[in-house]
Amino acid sequence: MQAKRNAGGELKFSYGGQAVIEGVMMRGAHSMAVAVRDPKGQIVIHEQPLSARLYRGRIARTPFLRGLIGLWDALGLGIRALMWSADIALDEEETVSFNGPIGWLTIAASMLIGVGIFFLLPTAAATGIGNLLGLSTAAREIIIDEAGNEIEVAAQANILAYEALPIGWDAFLINLIEGVVQLAILVVYIWFVGRTTDGRRIFAYHGAEHKTINAYEAGAELSPEIVNRYPIEHPRCGTAFLLTVVFVSVLLFSLIGRPPFALLILSRVCFIPIIAGVAYELLKYSAANLDKAWIRFMIQPNLALQHLTTNQPSLEMVEVAIVSFKRVLLSEGLIHADEAAVPPPRPEAAHSPGGDS
Repeated sequence: MQAKRNAGGELKFSYGGQAVIEGVMMRGAHSMAVAVRDPKGQIVIHEQPLSARLYRGRIARTPFLRGLIGLWDALGLGIRALMWSADIALDEEETVSFNGPIGWLTIAASMLIGVGIFFLLPTAAATGIGNLLGLSTAAREIIIDEAGNEIEVAAQANILAYEALPIGWDAFLINLIEGVVQLAILVVYIWFVGRTTDGRRIFAYHGAEHKTINAYEAGAELSPEIVNRYPIEHPRCGTAFLLTVVFVSVLLFSLIGRPPFALLILSRVCFIPIIAGVAYELLKYSAANLDKAWIRFMIQPNLALQHLTTNQPSLEMVEVAIVSFKRVLLSEGLIHADEAAVPPPRPEAAHSPGGDS
């Protein structure tokens, strides 16, 4: 099987995916597929067509705007795929609707929690640290008497109260602290998840997803034994996207200084689509220019961070990732139906050990 490439040798489409509970979700240009191994060893499939307007329309072809698709993959398709995989892996039911009020409420709650933890909390922490280090001036409380005369000026005790900072070195340092805090929260969260049994297995399926896409992009045969030879790192990984978001955030927020705290919080929320768009373009550019030595050097932190979110998978895990990916290739007419057939149940593979490395 050969990956489809254009006349210049570049891949015609960049496939993506995500690990879920006991399985993998893969996305193409036309559909997404989730493959999960249930407790009996059977690989269960869910397939869903994707919006032509979103994935193949003007947004998908417009630089910076197409980064919004990456956000939707993580917060929309990804969360719903995770919910579906949990039902299958726990053997609760095999026919689950991806739509409905419970699903959308869960997505909304997850987005709010994610924005709060990874954007707003670092902003508040950096503001407090900046005040303690004297990088910003504490906001002043002015008391006026009945005649209109200023009779007392006192610094507010609130550690989050400060005088707005214009663009400059102090504002840049506080924004840099904010980025460091953001990255620290991300790393600690990933490390904690990776220490749990379920987290290790999900990270192993993440490794299986990367291996499968790496093998396809290299034109290799998609069999578990061959795919398993490929690396668990991938330059377009969502983990790399998050690290790039931190980098872009520091640079972008430095261009607006440190406005009053209420506007500061609002800016962090409103700038998320812009940051995602810029980060997506940087990842896309780096992935397309890996032949350049300076690009390979620049992405080393991204690849290193992936070792926290990927583990070496078992062959059974790789098999699940391949099944999911082949269903996507089938939907795009790149392979025949017999090539995308779901393997028969393998009871010995049911939740087999793997991913603990």
